[in-house]
Amino acid sequence: MKNRVKVFRAMHDLTQEQLADTLGVTRQTILAIEKGKYDPSLELAFRMARHFKVSIEEIFLWEEQAEGT
Repeated sequence: MKNRVKVFRAMHDLTQEQLADTLGVTRQTILAIEKGKYDPSLELAFRMARHFKVSIEEIFLWEEQAEGT
């Protein structure tokens, strides 16, 4: 799943560490999410959206996979 976490983090002038501390996760979790290597739990996605005062869909971009993949 693609995401815009890095964009929103930059818009709010936050480091990965600062965002991680605010959300109660590690910096490595934020890094993995930004690189698309880890999809956050629904709870964490909602916390991010609330923190940035946007909808989840503005941060996380759902891409349906083609049939058979």
